[in-house]
Amino acid sequence: MNTLQQCKAVLEHAFSDCFASLIEVPSLVMDFQLPLPNFATISTGVAYGVAGFVAAVIFIAKLSHSPNLDSFPSVGSSSWLGSWWAGFKYLTHAQTFIQEGYDKHGSAPFKIPGLLCWTVVVSHRGHLEELAKASDDQLSIEEVINDQLHIEEMLGSELRTNPYHIPIIRSQLTRNIDALYNDIRNEIVTSFEEVLDLKGHEWMSLSALGIVEKVVCRTSNRVFVNLPLCRNPDWIDLNLRCTFDVMTGGVIIGLFPRFIRPLASRFLTNVPQCIARGARLLRPIIEERQRYLSEYGIDWDDKPNDLLSWLMEEAKGSDLTVEQLTIRILGINIAAIHTSSNSFTQALFYLAANPQYVQPLREEVERIVEKDGWTKAALVKMRKVDSFLKECLRIEGINTASISRKAMKDFKFSDGTFIPKGTLIAAATGSVHHDGNLYDNPGSFEPFRFANMGKTDGKIEGFKHHFASTSTEYLPFGLGRHACPGRFFAANELKSMLAHVIVTYDLKLEDEAFPQNLHIATAIGANQRAKVMFRNRQR
Repeated sequence: MNTLQQCKAVLEHAFSDCFASLIEVPSLVMDFQLPLPNFATISTGVAYGVAGFVAAVIFIAKLSHSPNLDSFPSVGSSSWLGSWWAGFKYLTHAQTFIQEGYDKHGSAPFKIPGLLCWTVVVSHRGHLEELAKASDDQLSIEEVINDQLHIEEMLGSELRTNPYHIPIIRSQLTRNIDALYNDIRNEIVTSFEEVLDLKGHEWMSLSALGIVEKVVCRTSNRVFVNLPLCRNPDWIDLNLRCTFDVMTGGVIIGLFPRFIRPLASRFLTNVPQCIARGARLLRPIIEERQRYLSEYGIDWDDKPNDLLSWLMEEAKGSDLTVEQLTIRILGINIAAIHTSSNSFTQALFYLAANPQYVQPLREEVERIVEKDGWTKAALVKMRKVDSFLKECLRIEGINTASISRKAMKDFKFSDGTFIPKGTLIAAATGSVHHDGNLYDNPGSFEPFRFANMGKTDGKIEGFKHHFASTSTEYLPFGLGRHACPGRFFAANELKSMLAHVIVTYDLKLEDEAFPQNLHIATAIGANQRAKVMFRNRQR
């Protein structure tokens, strides 16, 4: 094989991995069964043309405004050409790069190569705390998101410039979990029953991720937009596909200069169609509620207690339009559905592969429900259920790096570590979660690890080991003021789902081999093709 053929083969492999990541994961999760491009039918000339265009984009990005990071040790290669090649390898071996740096340099920062730039990786407790506390004009999470996904060009600037939905999620959504719990529980029971559609006591083999996505979408939207829309098949399909369209759209328009991106978004992505489709479904609901608001004020009889109502009460001016409210709801669904779906699917894999843990979990759930019923208060007492989910996120999770920030100006940590303007920074999440100095037997799946820690630490200290808690040793939800604002809702939703599955169904893996998750850059997606076998519980 000559050099040109080798280059073509490498690019085919890289593009296949990229397309697979967008279909199966995307920070990255749809069960669309969309065909990958057939690279065998692509002519050598076209392949070289695409390869040349992508290489040019990467070359320009590598040379444009790159901060000087020579003071940080490199993982992979420090040369320009070597780092470019390492950037391709990083697409599927990010955790290998991060772990190598973690093992070599301990808690000291190091840099790893990406396709377009270097990222400085930190893990020292002090660095993590300062990273989380830094102001947005110093270290920005919004800039990272917009640079990677180009949300502003696709969904408009309002989500970024006026994120009024975030305090609503952090406060009103969290405060209303108790009041809405019967609705949450009802939707979980109903959606599992309808989506699984089990007959008698026969085993049925089903796509785990496909099932979970539908249940999470319905349950989340029971709280976001309420009945009957949360059960509308068109609404469910839209929200599951919208994440895919936004992710692929971000990749597409990211290849264009900034001034062309709005046009590229409009004509080369499916995002405008997603917004129009969502507005068509939401318009009658929003207009009816706007009419009631105008006639009766913010309180009227039978007013829905859901996220859409809270948004409409808070929105002002142009944010009250059907289009802007639709964009806000779709954006929240993008953030909520894929993370919860991947997390719970991984939990199903571990539960199905480890039947020895089913009985102690069942005993806990049944004992607590018999006394307290299906309530939010009962969930708080289900420490083994809580610990099981938390251990699944620790052992694998949905990313190998988190707390990503972009330095908006030169930044210096308190120990003197200097971060130049324009630098990307992230925490070594996967390596921290597998550090033997922080966790006993870190490579072992111990589902009741955190429940046992809580017993040891006592009542006050025990709370830090709960599923939704954050710390410098546990980073799936981020850290500090930018930690996931909806994590308490997500925790209650996933705990309710796991508790319901445990007492209602028997399950096992279709294949003996444990499903391997998909790693694309720092994102981790649950295996899309893996199936779990369900049947109604045998008593």
